[in-house]
Amino acid sequence: MAMNIAILTAGGSGTRTHQDLPKQFITVNNKPIIIYTLEAFQKHPNINEIYVSCLQGWEPVLLAYAKQFNITKLKKIVPGGSTGQESIFNSLNAIRNDHDEDDIVVMVHDGNRPMLSQDVITDNLVQQRIYGSAVAVVPTTEVVFESKDGRESNSILNREELWRTQTPHSYWFSELWKVHNQAIKDGVINMVASCSLMQKYGYVAHFSKGSEKNIKITTTEDIEIFKALLNAKNDEWIKK
Repeated sequence: MAMNIAILTAGGSGTRTHQDLPKQFITVNNKPIIIYTLEAFQKHPNINEIYVSCLQGWEPVLLAYAKQFNITKLKKIVPGGSTGQESIFNSLNAIRNDHDEDDIVVMVHDGNRPMLSQDVITDNLVQQRIYGSAVAVVPTTEVVFESKDGRESNSILNREELWRTQTPHSYWFSELWKVHNQAIKDGVINMVASCSLMQKYGYVAHFSKGSEKNIKITTTEDIEIFKALLNAKNDEWIKK
């Protein structure tokens, strides 16, 4: 049976949240955002290990939080890169040094997507087993303009054919490792999303279930939305 390893990217500095702390370390209800994300993988029975690509200098802070909140599946913290692509590569390289490459599935997830549900993880793993890869997506429900200058438009895209990507993305380790190394050889160094990089090298993106609650925290408004979602979840749990 394949080993499932989660890779969390937590290398961002969080300038858009206008906080002194990196966004992944901002505390909400006495817990850092990155810990909520880690707990989702800690709880899932089919995730074996977790690697985190962390903002350089914050590794000891993350390790201390992981111990405090009993994240026992955390295998290794590696330095974050200057790009998302480099951060993922650093984790892949660490996995390669720790394990044989055979029969490993890697699930890449944004460290600042803390509302990740168990169902989304499960469906992503299921679809990866069926198709060899899986990308969490949600349908586009709003009208989408096409504009070259960001000020006006005379073109609307067909939203029935548009799907918004989220994370997690799951792949066979051997395939993602091969693509990352080829990209480095080709001078491709700044493709943030794994799905974009895989598509560039000929791989088809197979969809898995996403969720509108699976928000990515990048702004102060996102933090407020996260707090509201978290409080609603806690209220629901108390009622049960």
